[in-house]
Amino acid sequence: MKLKNLKTNFLGRNNFYYNTIDSTQKEIWRRIYEENIENGTLIFSDYQTSGIGTHGRKWYTDEKNNISFSFFINMDCDIKKISGLTLEIAKTIKEILKRKYNVEIQIKEPNDIYYNGKKIGGILTESKVFSNKIKYLVVGIGINTNKQYFVDNIKDIATSIIKEFGIIIDTGEFITEFCNEFEKKIIIKGEKNNENRLFISRSRLTMYWNGKRFIRKI
Repeated sequence: MKLKNLKTNFLGRNNFYYNTIDSTQKEIWRRIYEENIENGTLIFSDYQTSGIGTHGRKWYTDEKNNISFSFFINMDCDIKKISGLTLEIAKTIKEILKRKYNVEIQIKEPNDIYYNGKKIGGILTESKVFSNKIKYLVVGIGINTNKQYFVDNIKDIATSIIKEFGIIIDTGEFITEFCNEFEKKIIIKGEKNNENRLFISRSRLTMYWNGKRFIRKI
């Protein structure tokens, strides 16, 4: 499976699908440590045997056609400069679900996605820091789109889009839309930097947050 209709410059352009994997997040980190990864690389899978949630919890991806993917961005900035990035990702997911599928979800800041008090998805943002600077950013996103069965310890606190709204969301279509929309929020060409967003150019990683430039050419 490959992502179709990508309109991005770099995010998701290098993408790899696995039917089953231990964890999309772990696979990204393996490629980083092996120095075998390009900026914007994305890994997605139908099944994860050891999916990672926030706070070290397990994320259950044990039924087909649920959304689980991770992506990599090469960086060089102070960790405090991107404190709002996870929430920006959550807002992007919320916008897509509403616009394309008429699904209205809630965000439990900064990284959880809920509906009627039950968790539908989450965002895991991890980084590698050297000398107080983030060098690698790895973001994992999991959304229960088609999940019908929940194990006992989460069945009363978790739900899925198909259970709540009765609709099926195509995984590849959603991930493509996310990449297209999120890159619009982070990419900049030239020196326009008057918005409170994180911007990246393809040719050089020039980034801005709160109107301040803090990444050198690489």
